Amino acid sequence: MKTAYLTPVAIAAAFAALSGNALAQTAAPAAAPAAAKAPEPDYTLSGNLGIFSDYRFRGVSQTNKLPAIQGGVDLALKNGLYLGNWNSNVDSAMYNGASIEMDFYGGYKATFGDFGLDVGGIYYYYPGTGANPALVSAKNGELYIGGSWGPLTAKYNYAVTDFFGAPDSNGSWYLNVAAAHDFGNGWGINGAIGYQALKGGAKVTQINGSVVDSITDWKLGGTYTVDGWVMGLAYISTNRDLAGYTSPGKNISNGTAVVSVSKTF
Repeated sequence: MKTAYLTPVAIAAAFAALSGNALAQTAAPAAAPAAAKAPEPDYTLSGNLGIFSDYRFRGVSQTNKLPAIQGGVDLALKNGLYLGNWNSNVDSAMYNGASIEMDFYGGYKATFGDFGLDVGGIYYYYPGTGANPALVSAKNGELYIGGSWGPLTAKYNYAVTDFFGAPDSNGSWYLNVAAAHDFGNGWGINGAIGYQALKGGAKVTQINGSVVDSITDWKLGGTYTVDGWVMGLAYISTNRDLAGYTSPGKNISNGTAVVSVSKTF
């Protein structure tokens, strides 16, 4: 009988076939399940604290060009609703005996693709105001609507009460447009321009004696963030020359540099 010998090529082919059959009969291991995404919390609670060389509100100093300590707390629900409180020291002569400003606000935020919407209301409260009965008691309530798109934001505030207590001044309004850019490595830049329309008794008298019914303000600043602390330097000014309350000869609305250190936690 003729004996058949397997060549090395044939032997290799046979082993390959056997290996293929064995692999075909062995079930592949099941893929590891994907890590479950952490559920969104029902709410988030945050706080903020800062020290500023001057407290500027819509371009006008609220501290007679002196430093301010500011801080607040915010509660945001996952359905978009939010509440918050923010506080700062102010010039007591400017607010008829009140040395503290307390803001209370609430509203709703939503996003639609790259667009953001913010609607709500804010009440400015000054405990201790009204020390001089001959002067107005400072208080103010506003409704607002804001929008954002990428680095741009815009916000419109409308006074539904007498504007900071001035008679017949409800309907005063403020529009602000701002932009910000993050360069990375902690560096950022920001700018804004605003227009305040004043009604009735809210019209203001300049140092030269002229009465005006509007104020335009602007800001250009830079920030550097390290370990959550934001160090800022901004130039803020307006188109008006308004006299200070504590020091009547002091212009509290002209251009100034504001240095700040703040943190959100």
